[in-house]
Amino acid sequence: MREFLARRLGGLVQSDIRRMTRECDRVGGINLGQGLGDLPPPEAVVAGAKRALDERPHSYTYPEGIPELREAIAAKLARDNGIDADPRDEIVVTVGSSGAFTCALHALLDPGDGLLLLEPYYGYHLNTAIVAGIEPRFATLEPPDFALTADRLRAALRPNTRAIVVCTPSNPSGKMFDRAEIEAVADVARERDLLVITDEIYEYIRYDGRDHVSPATVADLRERTVTIMGLSKTFSITGWRLGYAVAPPAMARAIALVHDLFYICAPAPLQYGALAGFAAPPEALCDLAATYQRKRDRLCAALADAGMRPIVPQGAYYVLARIDHFGYETARACAMDLLERGGVAAVPGSAFYRGREGDGLLRFCFAKRDDELDEACRRLRRFAPRPR
Repeated sequence: MREFLARRLGGLVQSDIRRMTRECDRVGGINLGQGLGDLPPPEAVVAGAKRALDERPHSYTYPEGIPELREAIAAKLARDNGIDADPRDEIVVTVGSSGAFTCALHALLDPGDGLLLLEPYYGYHLNTAIVAGIEPRFATLEPPDFALTADRLRAALRPNTRAIVVCTPSNPSGKMFDRAEIEAVADVARERDLLVITDEIYEYIRYDGRDHVSPATVADLRERTVTIMGLSKTFSITGWRLGYAVAPPAMARAIALVHDLFYICAPAPLQYGALAGFAAPPEALCDLAATYQRKRDRLCAALADAGMRPIVPQGAYYVLARIDHFGYETARACAMDLLERGGVAAVPGSAFYRGREGDGLLRFCFAKRDDELDEACRRLRRFAPRPR
């Protein structure tokens, strides 16, 4: 009997992000690998979901989400991002931001089209494109500043390139693209008539007084941009799977159509929980950033004491650390040694690069409870590399 497997899955394996979580569970380590988000959700968000479970019908919502949540999102976009979006036909609530990304690819690109990713990239962006039959291309940004220029983008384009992905604040690097860098994206997108897809799920997790710049607000990008945001990181509800896409009406309708086909709708009671979260004062989001900045600084200090070379992130809750001087053959070998002998899980940098550049890096997540993060820092400081 022939093997019933799709050819487009050839060579794909589960992400090292997931793999390291399984390995961490196996040895009982502290997981600084996957961005699970261990902080508790706001009480209002949980209470809103509980009320919905008790009081609301347990039925489908519109594929684009409940109207009240879309209206709250529109108000938030105007207040915090400078984006004027019509909640009726420009906002689609999705099954996570990854669901928004998947639906955008299937709704707006065709198999054989090219998609430009900025390297280091989020591996789910790459593999989602491959499964959709879209050809990935890469513009590699150099650490530690990961500067983005129009010339670097132009050099990576191919005749079939139809879209660029911009992740800001970035996973895995924590890079936040400034207005000048996004204007470079706008120049190239205009020249080649490209779609721009953003991933801004870490928009509120930023440090040292930096402002988040949504690409849709720069130059003339609004009419060619799908803005993807989410609630998983803001409200520490990664398992709830709630995100949203913002786009001009025709694109939003296409995304909603695909979302209906793939997912029907986002979980109904959890949409009401997220709605309750939007009623919180904006100051709570400032507290969130301050909390994560303290965690960032503690982890970066421990990594430096352990002989690693952290690239201090500007946003998000990950830090890349250089380990190429340790002498391991691969980043995966270093990550496994750190887990098995040190009791701390990290993600090999090779999960975010095509080539060997990633083998000199590990990614650590600091979205952990203080007691757990402090113990991880103690273990890191005790770790002595032993490359085999």
